Amino acid sequence: MSDCLFCKIAAGEIPADTVYEDDQVIVFKDIHPKAPVHLLIVPREHIPSLKEMDASHDALMAHMMRLLPGLAQEQGLDNGFRTIINTGPGGGQEIFHLHIHLLGGGRLPGFG
Repeated sequence: MSDCLFCKIAAGEIPADTVYEDDQVIVFKDIHPKAPVHLLIVPREHIPSLKEMDASHDALMAHMMRLLPGLAQEQGLDNGFRTIINTGPGGGQEIFHLHIHLLGGGRLPGFG
């Protein structure tokens, strides 16, 4: 989509602090981090949210999930990390292009 921020980042039209990329995803540091390490794993394909995924996206989602532990290890998150997928306005999604947040490197608030 021409007006999608994450599509523009994936296409190289907008710079990002990229830590990993391949033909399916780009991973970059969040510009408003909520933890000492805060990465965004973004598919190159425009998918508005988790709600719009279907069976044709199974391999992509598996690829994204399998990248997370290695990315965490590269960032020094040996004690653990958190992953978050916000879906829709009620779920806190602000940019309507599917992405996974990878957070860690300090005490993260609980959900109590």
